[in-house]
Amino acid sequence: MSRSRPSPLPFNVLSSPARRMAMATLLLGCPLAAQAQDDVAQSDTVVVTATALKVAMPLAETPRSVSSVDREELELRNVQNLDETFRYRSGVLSGHYGSDNNTDWFKIRGFDQATYQDGLRLYRTGYYQWLPEPYGLDRVEVFKGPASILYGEAPSGGIVNAVSKRPTAEKRGEIEIQAGNRNHRQFGVDTSGPVTESGNVRYRFVGLYKERDGDLNDTDNERVYFAPSLEWRISDDTQLTVLASYQKDDGVPENPFKLAYGTVQDTPFGKVDPETNYGAPDYDKDEHTQTAVGYEFKHQLDDTWKFEQDFRYSKLDLDLRSTYMDFATGDGRTAYRGHLQRDGEIDSFTIDNRMVGKWYTARTENTLLVGVDYQDLSLDGKEFDDFTYDTVDIFDPDTSITPVPDSQLTSRQIDKQQLGVYVQDQLRIDDSWVLLGSVRHDSADVKNVDGSTDVTVDETQSETSFSGGVMYLADNGVSPYLSYTESFRPSADTSNADGAIFEAIEGRQWEAGVKYAPSGWDGYVSAAVFDIKESNSFATTPAGYQTQEGEKTSTGFELEGVGYLTDSLKLTAAYTYTDARDEDDNRAALIPRHMASTWLDYDFEGTALNGLKVGAGIRHVGESVDGSITVPDYTVGDAMASYALNNHWTAQVNVNNITNEEYVASCDFWCYYGESRSVIGSLKYRW
Repeated sequence: MSRSRPSPLPFNVLSSPARRMAMATLLLGCPLAAQAQDDVAQSDTVVVTATALKVAMPLAETPRSVSSVDREELELRNVQNLDETFRYRSGVLSGHYGSDNNTDWFKIRGFDQATYQDGLRLYRTGYYQWLPEPYGLDRVEVFKGPASILYGEAPSGGIVNAVSKRPTAEKRGEIEIQAGNRNHRQFGVDTSGPVTESGNVRYRFVGLYKERDGDLNDTDNERVYFAPSLEWRISDDTQLTVLASYQKDDGVPENPFKLAYGTVQDTPFGKVDPETNYGAPDYDKDEHTQTAVGYEFKHQLDDTWKFEQDFRYSKLDLDLRSTYMDFATGDGRTAYRGHLQRDGEIDSFTIDNRMVGKWYTARTENTLLVGVDYQDLSLDGKEFDDFTYDTVDIFDPDTSITPVPDSQLTSRQIDKQQLGVYVQDQLRIDDSWVLLGSVRHDSADVKNVDGSTDVTVDETQSETSFSGGVMYLADNGVSPYLSYTESFRPSADTSNADGAIFEAIEGRQWEAGVKYAPSGWDGYVSAAVFDIKESNSFATTPAGYQTQEGEKTSTGFELEGVGYLTDSLKLTAAYTYTDARDEDDNRAALIPRHMASTWLDYDFEGTALNGLKVGAGIRHVGESVDGSITVPDYTVGDAMASYALNNHWTAQVNVNNITNEEYVASCDFWCYYGESRSVIGSLKYRW
């Protein structure tokens, strides 16, 4: 991980010893870095990160709600997919669509989220989904609530940012093999260190091969991944980091869509087996290749100003054939199947330029951020959609299908260019008050050419977003805050009804919270209440189409804590209350009112069982609704055990859904069974 020079301060950042300890434990317990350059600056008292504000700033002095999962926890819980990351954090719903091998699904505070990697947007349009590989990540963060002020295009729920592994100053490496149920097989290698004697040039190489069957019958996925990176410290003031990755997935897609009839509703024929596949495994396929190359450059101009530039070019190739359950015919036994195909590619690049200035007076510290970013997306492909392609027996499906002639595929072209200009100023007064103000203007040109209708829509969408916050830093480690944020999400998709491009989705949030880390305890607790309003929201029609409705709202409360109860026992706990409602003031589908989770780790270091570490957790998701349908609550347990055989070898086993609980995770027109039990054993060699 790259480290920056601490900025010279004319007064101590943390004035009292108790407050120093409180801030340090809070920040160490919740490291955040959405920008993976100059991400972390560390001194004896404070860890400085650059996620929520795009500048190096203590997280405890940020009036925003954020959560982070570091590399150690990713390995401890053996996270296999990105959407498993925040199972033990507040405000984030995942797994609500069950097992899915070609998409990561999150809901944050009742709304959709955007996915970023290393602070730059990953384009995920329709079925063209960019999938970050967890083995290649150093940590994952979530910024809760509207975040357009610094990141431009963003849904109302927030953003998830995946931070790639980086070259290290010391030479090190690991080899890992895994095996588990559902024919899980994995081999990974991760090596890093200096290239030159002086250490000014460093490298890292991460490689992975894995394969696994899906939860549904006759589904699977095979992945090849590698990610080289190089860091060059050109001088004391200048650094360049080059990041590249290649990932290829090949498999049979999982479509967990099932009807309420036979899942949450009784039938004369009993319940549908969770493993039932309504697809066509001998015909369906998902060939998915994603390639990226980019860099992060930073240069300290003088004692006040620093210039930073991030760039990434990415390409995604997709060849998808997918058959899925659509809706019942009405005879009580059969249903229509839909079939879709996508064959195309996305080329995209994004660049973010920032000037960061810091200056001081006897009572203040001022940090000014001025930035310009540009995003360019181009999709060129062919597609096919038929929502009533054929019929199938709900309880005994025939998985064969009539192939689609190539002549029935129509062309689709989407081009989007977005330019954003933003300014942010943070003022700290008397080492007690933090004031934050931001403004951003975005202009997006969106062009969508539909070959099936010969309709071309070309529109320009623009928006100005505002953000502000105030925080008080008390000497006892309590940091209450109040903030306001907005989001702006232009769309490149068209309405199924008339072919026009969907209007931009806009979000607004008020949030009040407190961050607290008592001295003498290695841990933190954070709490927040929020109120989000979103206009031009998406909804799914009974025919399966996407449409835009009026205003949706979400209000709630979040409580989260991570800390050591003893030197050996660590607790991670979270609770979320969310009241999400549609334009008619009805409860929103999918979103439970209550979620709670608890995870305990115990390290036997210093005892007769030295080298052994065990952990266990419980995740509870309350009932949700879909119109008149109520989806019952569910509770599942997870566990792990690892044993360090010596300084090099470690064996580990992870079990998720340890009791193999059978449950419906949610309903939203369709219903989705939750993921079944997962058992994976690992053997790792490190040097």
